[in-house]
Amino acid sequence: MINHPASIFKIYPIPAFRDNYIWAIVNINTHYTTIIDPGEAQPVMDFIEKHKLALEAILVTHHHPDHIGGINALVKKYHPKVFAPISNYIPHADYRLTNDDTITLNNTECHFQIMSIPGHTLDHIAYYSKPWLFCGDTLFSAGCGRIFEGTPEQMYSSLQKIAALPPETQIFCAHEYTLANLKFAQIIESNNIELNNYRKNVKMLSKNKQTTLPSTLALEKKINPFLRVDQPTVKLSAEQYCKQVLHNETEVFATIREWKNKF
Repeated sequence: MINHPASIFKIYPIPAFRDNYIWAIVNINTHYTTIIDPGEAQPVMDFIEKHKLALEAILVTHHHPDHIGGINALVKKYHPKVFAPISNYIPHADYRLTNDDTITLNNTECHFQIMSIPGHTLDHIAYYSKPWLFCGDTLFSAGCGRIFEGTPEQMYSSLQKIAALPPETQIFCAHEYTLANLKFAQIIESNNIELNNYRKNVKMLSKNKQTTLPSTLALEKKINPFLRVDQPTVKLSAEQYCKQVLHNETEVFATIREWKNKF
C-alpha cells in the first residue's frame, strides 16, 4: 500500500497470475476505487469486497490478455466506466484515448493526462497524474518491456518521453520483474554503485515477499540501463556484446534490448 501525498489516496498492488500487479487507486474519503489493467477479475472482486469499495473506473494501458482478461466480469458486476487506448483488440471500452487526452474521475477524484508510448504494443498508453505514472509494460524497474509490435526507435522514443517527467514521478508498472531485471543490469554496469546497492534492497524485499514497486524516475535514471544508453559504460557493454561500433543512442538501446531478450 502506498499513501499519496494528498493523503486522501491509497494505492494498492493486487497480485495476479505469477507476477502481475493490478493497481487499485482508493479514495479513502469517498470509498471509490479505480483499477488499472485487470487481467483477472477475481482478485479485484476480492479486494473490492474486503475493503467495501465502489468501482468507478477501469484504466487499460494495452491489449494483452493479462491486462484486460478481467474487464468483462468486472463490468458485469460493478458497471464501471472503461477507459482504453484505440485498439481493435479491446472490445469493450466506454472511452478510447490517445496522446494528450485528459480524463477526470469524479468519485475517485483523480485527473489523468494520457501519454502514447508505443513499442511494447502499438496501442500502448500511460496514465499520468503527478506524481503517479501507470505505465503498463513499457518501463519496469531496472528494465523495459519487450518490443512485440513496435520498433526499437518507437520504444526508445517512448522511454525518453517518460524520462522527461519530473524526477519524483512514481513508476507503477504492471509486473514484478525487478530482481531479474537487476541481474541483467549488473551485467551491463557491474561497477554502478547505485545499482548494486539497489539490488541488495530488492533482494531483501523479495525475500520477505514484499513488492519492489513503485520505483521513482530519479532512481531509474541511476540504475536502469534502458534509460542510461547515453552513458559510456552502457555503450561500451553494448558494443562488446555486438562486436561493432554503435553510432547513436537508439542503436545502443536496440542492442541491449536484443541482448536482454536472450539473457
